[in-house]
Amino acid sequence: MNREHRGPNEKLGALLGVAGISNAGLARRVNDLGAQRGLTLRYDKTSVARWVTKGMVPQGAAPHLIAAAIAGKLGRPVPLHEIGLADADPAPEVGLAFPRDVSEAVKSATDLWRLDLGGRRGPGGAGIWQTLAGSFAVSAYVTPASRWLITPADATVARDAPAPGMAHVGHTDVTKLREAAEDARRWDSKYGGGDWRSGMVPECLRVEAAPLLLGSYSDDVGRALFGATAELTRLAGWMAFDTGQQEAAQRYYIQALRLARAAADVPLGGYVLASMSLQATYRNFADEGVDLAQAALERNRGLATARTMSFFHLVEARAHAKAGEAAACGASLAAAEGLLERAREGDADPSWLGFYSYDRLAADAAECYRDLKIPRQVQRFTEQALARPTEEFVRSHGLRLVVSAVAELESGNLDACCAAGVKAVEVANRISSVRTTEYVRDLLHRLEPYNDEPRVLELRERARPLLAAPA
Repeated sequence: MNREHRGPNEKLGALLGVAGISNAGLARRVNDLGAQRGLTLRYDKTSVARWVTKGMVPQGAAPHLIAAAIAGKLGRPVPLHEIGLADADPAPEVGLAFPRDVSEAVKSATDLWRLDLGGRRGPGGAGIWQTLAGSFAVSAYVTPASRWLITPADATVARDAPAPGMAHVGHTDVTKLREAAEDARRWDSKYGGGDWRSGMVPECLRVEAAPLLLGSYSDDVGRALFGATAELTRLAGWMAFDTGQQEAAQRYYIQALRLARAAADVPLGGYVLASMSLQATYRNFADEGVDLAQAALERNRGLATARTMSFFHLVEARAHAKAGEAAACGASLAAAEGLLERAREGDADPSWLGFYSYDRLAADAAECYRDLKIPRQVQRFTEQALARPTEEFVRSHGLRLVVSAVAELESGNLDACCAAGVKAVEVANRISSVRTTEYVRDLLHRLEPYNDEPRVLELRERARPLLAAPA
C-alpha cells in the first residue's frame, strides 16, 4: 500500500540515476530483499514510477528495502532522508555515528540499545534488524576508524548532576557488567550467537548499562564503565555477526569502538577494529579488512601485550589471504607466531583475550591457506587446531572440522572429507550459528560434482535438517 506524498520525489529519482538503477531493476531488488526476510512483495516498474513521479510513499518495510537496495549498488549506507522517505515511519538510523562529544556518544550508544529491544516490529512480526538487514556497507567504518586513530581517548569522561532517578556509579556496578560479559563470552563460544541466552546481552545493555552511563561517576569509574560497556557492545556485535545480522553487527561495532575511546582503552579499541576487520573480510571486502587490522596494530605498538599484538597480526593475515596476497599473509602469520612465542604467563593480557592460544592461531592459519588454495598447509594447521578439542569452544571446533573437510576434498580424499563433514554437521546441530551453517553449506556446494557418491548422499541427508532450519 502507498500513501500520498507532496509532489515528485526528486531525491529518489536523482539517486536512482546516480546508482544506475532502472525502475524495473529497483522493483526487482526490493522484491528480492523482501523475500530474504520472508515478505512477499510484488512491486514492478510502475510502482517505482509512482514513488518517483507522484511522490507515493510505500508503507511497511519497503522504504528501508529501497534504501538497502540502493546502498548495495553504491557500496555505502543510504539513509531514508537521502531518498526523500525520512517520514515513512523510519526505524531510527542510529548506531552509525561516531560522535566527537562524550555525551553525544552516550546518546548514540543508548539509542542503539533501545532500538534493539524497543519493541519495534516490521511486517509479519519481523524484528527491526530483519528489516534493515542487507544494508551493510563497509564504507561506514571509515570515519570511526579515522577518528579513533587520530584521538584514541577522550580527555575526561567524568559526569555530574545525573538525570532525576539516576544513581551514582561505583566500581561494584562496573564489576557486574564485566561478569556479565564474561558469562556471555562463554555462552557464545559454546552455544553460538543465536542461542536464546545471547539475547541477554542486548537486554543487559538496555536495562543495566544504559542507566549507569546516564548516572554520575568520577573519571576513573567512568573509564572502567565505558570499557565494560564497550566489551558488551562488541559482544552483541559479534553475536549478531555469527547469526548473519550484518547490519546490526556493524552498528554495534561502531558504538563499541566509540565507547572504547571513552574508556581510553586502546587495546580494546584494537580488538573492536579486529572484529570489524574479520567482518569485512568475511563479506569479501579484503582490502578494507587489511586497513582495519592495520589500524588496530598501528595504535597499539608499544601499548598492547605480545599476545594481543599476535592476534591483531593474525586478523591481518586473514584479510591478506582473502585478497590473495600470499607473501603478505605469510609475513603476518610469521609475526603472529613470533609474538605468541614471546607471550608469557604473567603478561597483563586483557580478560577478553582468554580465547587466544596456539590452537586459535593454527585454526586461522588453516583458513588463510584455504583461501590461498594450498590444501597441504590447510591440513597441517587443521591437525594442530583439532589436536585438543574442548567443550568450551564448540563453535570453533565445528568450523575447524569444515575447513579440514574442504582441505581433504581438495587433496582428493573424499572419504576423509565426508567423515570430517559428518562430524561438523553433528557439531552444527548442537549450536545456533548461521556462520557455521554457511560453512557447511559451502562444503556441500563444493561436493556437488560427487553427488552420486553414497558417502556424499549420506552427508547431505545428515545436513538436511540443519539447512532447512530457519535462520
